[in-house]
Amino acid sequence: MKLKNYQELIVWQKSMDLVEEVYKTSRAFPREEVYGLTSQIRRASVSIPSNIAEGQGRRTTPDFLRHLSIGYGSLREVETQILIDRRLRYITQASLEEVMNLAGEVGRLLNGLMASLSR
Repeated sequence: MKLKNYQELIVWQKSMDLVEEVYKTSRAFPREEVYGLTSQIRRASVSIPSNIAEGQGRRTTPDFLRHLSIGYGSLREVETQILIDRRLRYITQASLEEVMNLAGEVGRLLNGLMASLSR
């Protein structure tokens, strides 16, 4: 069955869940971080499903792979920033684990899709 829409991709759906969780978690950040970590982690999280969608819309496998790779880089950025947020005590351990679990799932799905497209 041929993919008709990026929204059918489980990795896109899960990355949208990650965006929601990042926004929810970052609401607790200090006010002085609104233009710093809050903005940065939100932009990085939005970049993941956006790159999946853009890559699928390019309609060539090399372009799709390149955008998936960019999305994977943004995923690692989110992971790093959430770890920074925990070190600064902006979030709880439970919030860290929630974001990291979702990020891990998205990472596995991205790796699987990239491997599948590379064959």
